[in-house]
Amino acid sequence: MTYKDTVALSWRNIRGNKLRSGITVAIIALGICALIWFLTALKAASYSLNSTFSTMGANAFSIRFKERKIRIGGGGPQNDSKAEKKSSLKEKKSNIGKLITYEEARTFKERYLFPAKVSIAVRGGGGLVVNNERKKTNPDINVLGGDENYLELNGYTIALGRNFTPTEVETGRNVCMLGSTVANKLYPENIQQAIDKIVKVDHIPYRVIAVLKDKGSSSFFNTGKIVLTSYNTIRRLYATNNASFNIGIMVDDVKRLEAAVGEAKGTFRPIRKLDIKEEENFFIDKSDSIAKSLENNLGFLEKGIIGVALITLLASSIGLMNIMLVAVTERTKEIGLIKALGGTSTDIRNQFVAESIIISLLGAFWGIVVGIILGNIIGLLLKSGLVLLWGWIFGGILVCTLVGLAAGLYPAYKAAKLDPIVALRYE
Repeated sequence: MTYKDTVALSWRNIRGNKLRSGITVAIIALGICALIWFLTALKAASYSLNSTFSTMGANAFSIRFKERKIRIGGGGPQNDSKAEKKSSLKEKKSNIGKLITYEEARTFKERYLFPAKVSIAVRGGGGLVVNNERKKTNPDINVLGGDENYLELNGYTIALGRNFTPTEVETGRNVCMLGSTVANKLYPENIQQAIDKIVKVDHIPYRVIAVLKDKGSSSFFNTGKIVLTSYNTIRRLYATNNASFNIGIMVDDVKRLEAAVGEAKGTFRPIRKLDIKEEENFFIDKSDSIAKSLENNLGFLEKGIIGVALITLLASSIGLMNIMLVAVTERTKEIGLIKALGGTSTDIRNQFVAESIIISLLGAFWGIVVGIILGNIIGLLLKSGLVLLWGWIFGGILVCTLVGLAAGLYPAYKAAKLDPIVALRYE
């Protein structure tokens, strides 16, 4: 019996037992679908988060009062309380966590002599409503305060209007720039109508001087749902005692970034009144450090997902083996007939192994297809684009082939050892 005949006979047997074969294929597909689905969704989430946090270019960095934490999941209340206690002790020892005040940020901008652009920013509030005389937004708008350099350092560009003037920043005038989502909501017919109009942000009137272009958003942060004003306006209208100012720095050449970082540390330490032996109570935040922190957190999730999927595939292989053993029992008389007509033990063994592998590969095919579709539906919601994990796709096919081989070996060996005379008598 040739290999072609073996595969053809195996395929005919699979088609002849559609219900049993379908259930087995579904069991295999479930395991591989879980693997591809979750990993595709995880990669889509990774792309979306990178898009959210990579607001600065490779030649920019910021100074924050504490390290940016990107955590997915978390410990229970006890772990959190322990972490808070440790954090508070650490803050008492080294003063880490001390807010960056307006005076410190302003002094840094004045003293920083490195050839670079410096921006000061502060958060005003979130979950606010913006309205004009006819329409209003949902209560999900963020108000940010910046200066004339804020747009360039944070990747925004002006679609209509102009930037802040130094005078507007210094005096804290009630002028603002609308994010693309806000402008389209308030002026759906023509966003050009927004320029020089008065809008109210949390009942406070502002004159619109610009509309920002949509720079791309993710489900984690919509960059169009913002209203940007000057940091002095935020200081005047909002309580900023518990708010920390952020300092952004951009150099003209990425090769000078490390030198700029060193100069920034040397400039800011005296402003923070740090002795030469004291640790720094501020953090330098670069885009590569954000990405690294993100990758570490997502790595733990990826390992957990792989473990769950492998356990599912192990259970699938056990189920497939049981079904193949049932098939051996059902086809005992058929096996005896094949041997009586000249079929060898090797032919019988190859037939059952081929049948097991074909079923497993069918499960792999449908599992991969469904997993890619479901994973990219999540990717579509996260606005990350099409995600195809070719390594895991081919790996899934290989794993399912091995699952089919392992599940079919024992039933095939058992079928090949049947005595033809006894098999023909089997009822």
